[in-house]
Amino acid sequence: MPVELYAEYGVLGVVVVLFCYMILNLMKSQKDQTDDLEEIKQSIHKMESVQDGVHGIVVKLIDRWNSADDRADRRHDKVLEEINDLTDDVNFLKGRCEKR
Repeated sequence: MPVELYAEYGVLGVVVVLFCYMILNLMKSQKDQTDDLEEIKQSIHKMESVQDGVHGIVVKLIDRWNSADDRADRRHDKVLEEINDLTDDVNFLKGRCEKR
């Protein structure tokens, strides 16, 4: 009977030790995951700040292109007006020459 009692307590002791080992292992794993999550959060924060900077640069670049396009459009319109005026003058002179 005492051998059976020792065997039962021995098995119970092994189960308790394994359960404690499992709990400690889970705690360690949880701590590692928490550390990894903190690193990921910091990386995401850095990426967000870089993305904000890039976004600002792109917006400024687009604004600059738009202003350059506006200037080019105005220049083109002025050139067309000048060409139209010259065409009118040439047609007027051409008409005067043909009448004579």
